[in-house]
Amino acid sequence: MMIANIWRINQICGILLFMNILIIGGAGYIGSHVCREFLDLGHKVTVFDNLSSGLRENLFPEAKFIHGTILDYQGLVTACREGGPFDAAVHLAAFKAAGESMVKPEKYSVNNISGTINILNALTEAGIKKLVFSSSAAVYGEPVYTPMDEKHPTNPENYYGFTKLEIERIMYWYDKIKGLRCAMLRYFNAAGYDIKGRISGLEQNPNNLIPVTMETAIGIRPQMQIFGDDYDTPDGTCIRDYIHVSDLASGHVAALDYISKNNKSLIVNLGSENGSSVKEIVEAARRITGRPINAPVAPRRPGDPARVTASSKLALELLGWKAKYSDVDNLIKTSWDAYKKSWKK
Repeated sequence: MMIANIWRINQICGILLFMNILIIGGAGYIGSHVCREFLDLGHKVTVFDNLSSGLRENLFPEAKFIHGTILDYQGLVTACREGGPFDAAVHLAAFKAAGESMVKPEKYSVNNISGTINILNALTEAGIKKLVFSSSAAVYGEPVYTPMDEKHPTNPENYYGFTKLEIERIMYWYDKIKGLRCAMLRYFNAAGYDIKGRISGLEQNPNNLIPVTMETAIGIRPQMQIFGDDYDTPDGTCIRDYIHVSDLASGHVAALDYISKNNKSLIVNLGSENGSSVKEIVEAARRITGRPINAPVAPRRPGDPARVTASSKLALELLGWKAKYSDVDNLIKTSWDAYKKSWKK
């Protein structure tokens, strides 16, 4: 009774405490870290996931789990009612392989766009009025200027990015017509693992630089490749903005707090604002892992810009959020710890 009364007071005052949150895609790499962050803060969490890329080992005993797919509308509606009433939802259930999206656009259309429409309709039917959405910096496309802020032109260069941008546009209308307040978080390059080492289920079939580097260090891959060393950067290799996944997780909490207190949607970047080159990442990995890491230089890949970095000034201004754990050594060390722990199993 006392907890229920405190919960009601917090809701009236707009304080983000004791919320009941549905996390769709909560068994995945980013999703599991988001779950952990909400649980650490005392929230009640239900994970909805089909485990196509998420892992049971990334589920926490404190969280309820519902096995289901976002392509099953009635299953979503049931999930929204079974664990509810929910105060908010987090959507992390999109496919995200940019290269695959250019070969199988139909797969990304069905899951990312149709699946999201199912989520929005289910939330609306269940009376859930707050949603945090995992969007992407892929909506921007080729940088016109850096660091890229939220006013940067949106011109996706792959179908994955297109689906994320279309979802944002659809959410704009659900906000306008249905009153569904959405926090659309444009991630840059997520990396690293839980600072406290509580999550070790590895991302499945990774194609990003740091997990590929870890797979090479641990021996899963005999070598990796550095695609181009003649870019207009200090060491000739591409520069990217890497953000620690624990920083991303705290960004979800801050975003939900914002839309809860202000009753309005927002679009905001989540990035470290610091660029690291491919060579810097590989050299840091060699130093921290103590492994040689065979990484020959290969020709450039088409469409790889020389430099992509984020401006997260708006996140600081609106959410009071800033990356804390996203230095290169932290990214590599927490990744290496997770790979060593998983490899020993």
